[in-house]
Amino acid sequence: MNTTAPQRPEASPVKTSPQLPLSGIRVLDLSRVLAGPFCAQMLGDFGADVIKVEPPAGDQGRTSGPPLVDGDSAMFHGLNRNKRGLALDMATPVGREVFLRLLADADIVVENFKPGTLEKWGLGYADLKAAFPRLIMVSITGFGIDGPLGGTPGYDGSAGAWTGVIAANGSEETGPMRLGISVVDVSTGLHSVIGVLVALRARDQTGLGQHLDMSLFDCAFPLLNPHVANWLQGGERTPRTGNQHPTFTPMGLYATSDHPIYLAVSTDRNFVSLCKIIGREEWLQDPRFEDMAARARHREELIALVNEAFASERAEDLAMRLNAAGIPSGAVLHVADALAHPHTRHREMLIEADGFRTLGLPVKLSATPGQIRRAPPEFGQHTEEILLQAGFQSTEIEDLQNQGIAPRERTGKRKPNHLKT
Repeated sequence: MNTTAPQRPEASPVKTSPQLPLSGIRVLDLSRVLAGPFCAQMLGDFGADVIKVEPPAGDQGRTSGPPLVDGDSAMFHGLNRNKRGLALDMATPVGREVFLRLLADADIVVENFKPGTLEKWGLGYADLKAAFPRLIMVSITGFGIDGPLGGTPGYDGSAGAWTGVIAANGSEETGPMRLGISVVDVSTGLHSVIGVLVALRARDQTGLGQHLDMSLFDCAFPLLNPHVANWLQGGERTPRTGNQHPTFTPMGLYATSDHPIYLAVSTDRNFVSLCKIIGREEWLQDPRFEDMAARARHREELIALVNEAFASERAEDLAMRLNAAGIPSGAVLHVADALAHPHTRHREMLIEADGFRTLGLPVKLSATPGQIRRAPPEFGQHTEEILLQAGFQSTEIEDLQNQGIAPRERTGKRKPNHLKT
């Protein structure tokens, strides 16, 4: 077993932004785990004041480990920066009254409760819109609230199963295969951010907020290009090709002497360049490989020859030579290696602020860039600060804390997900 500690990749320092485009927007983040917290975090990255409202047991994402960092999961740390933390028991009438007072200054609510929960408490959008006409509420569910699957519990994998995402992955030998990343959750978070920004623009025009009905099911389908178009326009089922492309050859993963390499030869010109770079000009005279269609027909022979030609190459060196010739390619790196890569630092995709290390911002605005301002909050870290700003007196806050409505510490702690039975 290799017990050597991984090398700590160098991170870029946080840059101070002169202006944050969502400054003045307040978000109440009632969501848990991934899609909702990811949406709210991205709004916070660009200046929104995001208040993470957690139940007495805390966001279940805090226990979604191992690994755990200071008692909270690493996953929680990756999804809750740029937020202030408030503990509030909304299952109680007093807790709901506190929440209603917080809504007075809120622009956006992000929630992913089981459908019907907020309505049961009298806090659904239909209950709130008359009193808070400018409110934008984002409701994230697995499959929506109605329809044949409406109200069904939704996780990334189950939504991916129902929508064809899992069936599109893998090879004919492996069969359908779950992706190693929560791509449906991330897609839902991103689409929710888009929806919020559109709703804010609409509110500028009409003065009114609206309800965003976001589901993992819906947000999985945009991931399925070209599979959906192939079926709708051509009546064809896109085959599962694993690490190879269904149309172009050679395009996919190939072995080298160290890492695998991804290679994308999508034109005849690319193929000519490839043959010259690796010293296989004889392939250019081979009728099996004379054009894209011929290479597709003789896919297996060509894949074997490419793997043989790459066997003595180092992936990163070869990828750089191919890229220089206009052939898209990349060494297949582990996450640890990718974070340590010089280009990651150059693009400021690993950031450090006051000892907190996190991913940088992929959306790079030239005039009003986002900024990492806060590490993820400890449970209830900003409860007093937030309630004082909302007009509560210190004695009221102390009473709420003593009653367990706004607890100082987690109560009824959940078991970590890996220990649940």
